[in-house]
Amino acid sequence: MTLHLNSQADLEEAIRTLLNQDPRLQPVFEVAGMPALRRREPGFQGLAHIVCGQQLSTASAAAIWGRLTAAFDPFHHDALRRARADRLGRLGLSAAKIKTLKNLAREIAAERVNLDVLAHEDADAAHHTLVSLHGIGPWTADVYLLFCLGHGDAWPAGDLAVQEAVKIGLGLKTRPTA
Repeated sequence: MTLHLNSQADLEEAIRTLLNQDPRLQPVFEVAGMPALRRREPGFQGLAHIVCGQQLSTASAAAIWGRLTAAFDPFHHDALRRARADRLGRLGLSAAKIKTLKNLAREIAAERVNLDVLAHEDADAAHHTLVSLHGIGPWTADVYLLFCLGHGDAWPAGDLAVQEAVKIGLGLKTRPTA
């Protein structure tokens, strides 16, 4: 059965189930409390937002995203596809992120990828589709599936912050691997 996190109630039920399955997490829950559901817009905008935030601090990512969405309002894949790389670079995007976003925009425009259809696929199929795209790795795919599509079974296991949090929360000597 696929777990979808479409509401705060869905998340709370999933957290209770997780705590029952792994009681070691109870002390972490007592300190951290119930997380809030954090969903982002699906589609090109949501995926582009995640790409813009890859390997950046929250503040840097927010600043770049703010400049990008102000420069392209409404934010649409065709606008980014036609934008000059130097203009995107002046907004703060790295060459790798420009290449990823422009390629994604081209794939959507050419109808080789359809993010609306992808939203209805199971997590494994959607993950496979996403990582087949240039510049979209497992972390980006999992974050998109979790935060934009609500796939509760998608998890960015390779995220160093998640791994460090598990190390601290469970009192492990070393950070776990993905």
